Amino acid sequence: MESNKHFLVGIFNDHDILISGVKKLRAEGVKIFEVYTPYPVHHLEHALGYKRSKMPVAAFFFGITGTILAILMQTLMLGVDWPMIIGGKPYIAYPDFVPVTFELTVLLASYGMGFTFFITRGLGPGAVPRMFDRRATDDKHVMAIDLSENKKSEDEIKALLESVSAEESYRKDFTDEENNPNFWKFLVDTMTNGVTSSSRQLN
Repeated sequence: MESNKHFLVGIFNDHDILISGVKKLRAEGVKIFEVYTPYPVHHLEHALGYKRSKMPVAAFFFGITGTILAILMQTLMLGVDWPMIIGGKPYIAYPDFVPVTFELTVLLASYGMGFTFFITRGLGPGAVPRMFDRRATDDKHVMAIDLSENKKSEDEIKALLESVSAEESYRKDFTDEENNPNFWKFLVDTMTNGVTSSSRQLN
């Protein structure tokens, strides 16, 4: 992660107000870094301007790889390496290959999508989550705005957040240690103290 990141965090109590606020802020030219919600909010991705996910493309290629590998594996095993006559059927009986082919197709597609998601979202081994406000895991909607990515000043963005009915807004500065964390230290701290150092304390 890049160091010296400065954010403005807006807290929303209702998802309808949140979606309306996202649309109005984007219309004013504010670039929103991310929005964190305690539950899935329909149409939020459209309000944020996210493009259609390319995950189905990855699923197709992983799935077709599983199909080819399954057919190739069974053909080589039963037709070349260890041919056997089972019930009078030919060595290579493709209709009988369907169950294994289906299972391997689903297996590679599901695991492939899972690993692709974790890698592309920076959630691989050793990744440390950045917590803007831990209330996002409870009952609040949290909007994070990267100040370095916006031309408007902090005061202007804060005023816009107030105008769209954000119930609270504050600046969140991440230290160099939080931006470039040590995974093992984070793991030990989390197990002993919980998620506290990188999140706003509850009142």
